Amino acid sequence: MLAETVCSAASAAGLGIAVVTAYRKRFLSATRIAAYSLVPVALVMTGVVGWVSGIVFKPTVWAGFGLLGIAWMLFSVTRFVERRSEGGKGRGVEGAAGGDAIAPTASAPSLGAGRRSAPQAQPKAKGKGKAGGGEDFSDIEAILKKHGI
Repeated sequence: MLAETVCSAASAAGLGIAVVTAYRKRFLSATRIAAYSLVPVALVMTGVVGWVSGIVFKPTVWAGFGLLGIAWMLFSVTRFVERRSEGGKGRGVEGAAGGDAIAPTASAPSLGAGRRSAPQAQPKAKGKGKAGGGEDFSDIEAILKKHGI
């Protein structure tokens, strides 16, 4: 009964605001305000407000929401603890599954070739990196001098 009265008062206030807005020649806004103000009365007439107020004022419903919150908190804590205890090993089931490949020999040739060629390429890259880095800095210095910086 109280919820229906509050909804009716809110609708009446909204319609009053819509009338004042329409008096100021803002018909589009007034129509929008009137539409919003009719929603609470429509909910009362369809019975939704009675259904919701019946749920809200029952202690068993609130106890159920409390239990859902506790369950969610327990899930969150266990996931947090699981991630902390593993450290750098990976993620739970995904980490364990990631270590055991479905077809381990399928990627073996590509991994083997990559490991063999990487040490040969590294000494050459180090020599080029130092020479290339010096040239890059000289280019940058020239650009900065050109702009007077």
